[in-house]
Amino acid sequence: MRALLAAGGTGGHLFPAQALASALVRRGHAVVLVTDARAKTLVADFPAESVHFIAADTLRGRDPVSFAKMAFANAAGLMRALQVIRATKPDVAVGFGGYPTLPPLTAARLMKVPAIVHEANAVIGRANKSLARHAHVATSFPEVKGLSGALSVTHVGIPVRDAVRAAVSPYEPAGERFRLLVFGGSQGARAMSDLLPPAVAKLFEADRARLDIVQQCRPEDIERTRAAYDALGVKAELAPFFADMPARIANAHLVIARSGASTVAELSIIGRPSLLVPLPGAIDQDQAANASALAALGGAKRLDQGILSPDRLAQEIALAMKEPESLAKAAEAARALAKPDAAERLADLCERVASPQGVSR
Repeated sequence: MRALLAAGGTGGHLFPAQALASALVRRGHAVVLVTDARAKTLVADFPAESVHFIAADTLRGRDPVSFAKMAFANAAGLMRALQVIRATKPDVAVGFGGYPTLPPLTAARLMKVPAIVHEANAVIGRANKSLARHAHVATSFPEVKGLSGALSVTHVGIPVRDAVRAAVSPYEPAGERFRLLVFGGSQGARAMSDLLPPAVAKLFEADRARLDIVQQCRPEDIERTRAAYDALGVKAELAPFFADMPARIANAHLVIARSGASTVAELSIIGRPSLLVPLPGAIDQDQAANASALAALGGAKRLDQGILSPDRLAQEIALAMKEPESLAKAAEAARALAKPDAAERLADLCERVASPQGVSR
């Protein structure tokens, strides 16, 4: 079997696609990846026999020029996607969300290739919603808001990279040192750099002395964030990107992060307590729904950025440092959302849905 995987060019979309690709390749199947130019630095280890970058765009305004730019980019992407499908002849197409999935999944429908849409979040995204009417839908969460009209719906979980599953280990409550991991992704790291140092400054000196902080920062924010921690005498490791993030999560006593689907999945599979700050302003409010789902199980606390102050964040950190038993319970509760075999479950669905003939020659 050959599977065409389509994903937006960010880690949140590509990492689940990579996990499925690895599962399919282990079964002897072939994989073709279609994504956009943003992914060029992320696909070096993607197990695909070929990678195709196609044009795609979303609506960035309500004026005629914005509509024209979107239409032109997506039409060009559709033409290119049709060429890829004719050349690679996939038996199934799987989309992982983001506007760059629209051209290849539309091309798959036109070429009568069976399609699966994987919805990573607890509320269906706009691109996936438009595709779901003609596709089988695989979900990460047991309940997904706004989902209707799909050919079928299967709860599989969110596929995670092998490195995430390898990082699974028992949660060990903090002793003398308290390890705090902070990250916000490319869009959300700035707010973390704004909030964390002043929050840490409000902790008692004895609590600050226990902290070991690992924090993702935007490159332009690293020096000011480092200077703030140095002034407080707090040990902090700062970087724009951590290649070993699953191991960093496993090593943490508490994680403060955004609540993208991949983050929530990794926290649940590894089993670590968290304070989740959903990215504000999203039309679909997907991160808010994800954070609420994990918080409802007791595995996290949802803290909305609009009302989150350094004082409130300091209170939450101080409380966590004083209640190691509560953190251990939250770590265990987070695992209730986990589906460590999600990649295999999605690979099973691909095999069931795939056309035995593939694209007609």
